[in-house]
Amino acid sequence: MISFSHRVFMEVAANLSFSKAAQVLFITQPAISKHIKALEDQYKLPLFERRGNSIILTEAGKKLNEYLLQATEIERKVEYDLSVLSNQSYAAGHLRLGASTTIALYILPPILSGFQRQYANVGVQLVNRNSEYILNALLNHEVDIGIIEADNKLTTVSYKPFMSDEVVPVCSAKSALAGKSLTLKQLLKTPMALRERGSGTLTALLKALASHHIKPADLSVKIRLGGTEALKNFLLADQCLGFMPRPSIVRELDEGDLVEVPVEGLKITRNFYFIRRKGTEDYGLTSDFMNYALQHTLQKQIV
Repeated sequence: MISFSHRVFMEVAANLSFSKAAQVLFITQPAISKHIKALEDQYKLPLFERRGNSIILTEAGKKLNEYLLQATEIERKVEYDLSVLSNQSYAAGHLRLGASTTIALYILPPILSGFQRQYANVGVQLVNRNSEYILNALLNHEVDIGIIEADNKLTTVSYKPFMSDEVVPVCSAKSALAGKSLTLKQLLKTPMALRERGSGTLTALLKALASHHIKPADLSVKIRLGGTEALKNFLLADQCLGFMPRPSIVRELDEGDLVEVPVEGLKITRNFYFIRRKGTEDYGLTSDFMNYALQHTLQKQIV
């Protein structure tokens, strides 16, 4: 449905670079320029504007890219929906999924394994970043569906509840904090290791603390780390306190390498949602994945 020249344009628009687009598409840079020139001749408008060593989209380029993103979604819907009509077991398509760290590392692997056994001809691409990144990736058409924590909901995004989990304060079994409990006042003086800005774990913690009138500046933050595994490994080697999603530390708690440090009056829960761009809810592949993930999670809870 979409011509190769248009795909070339979309790759250049995504990277704002002729050379990077050439690398992705495995064609030469002069070939990239030839395809862009053909489109500009076809539309009788410039699609890119050069500014020094960089390029930007013109207004015409932005409009074309917007329509092509929509056309790509329609093309993929047609591929999947028609293949389902032909034979459900041979449903073909490509699912671009984005998930925050906890979900991607500790919840999705068995779900994706089962989903791909049932939908053997569906390719899956998983982007694993923090919640803020995944939301932006969805809005930029880089993923079809995301799973994130969401407190402030956007009107341009549709949300469907997926699951809840708990964020717990923990420390190394070798820490002086092990075996203790803390009051909120003591918590403020306790050295902490926290996740980076944009992390859903951090957002959940700050929201819970705000309900007790505690601000981020009130905390004794020793270090901030990007990623759940980085934070967990730091806590295993250090003396300070950290806040971790329970699914990410099941083994460490069972084996006694990490221990919970109860904080009086502090309970941190968070809700995960499937997110899709408004207007794309009828895409059969994302709906089928959501239904499969919900059924898998429900069955696990029953067991």
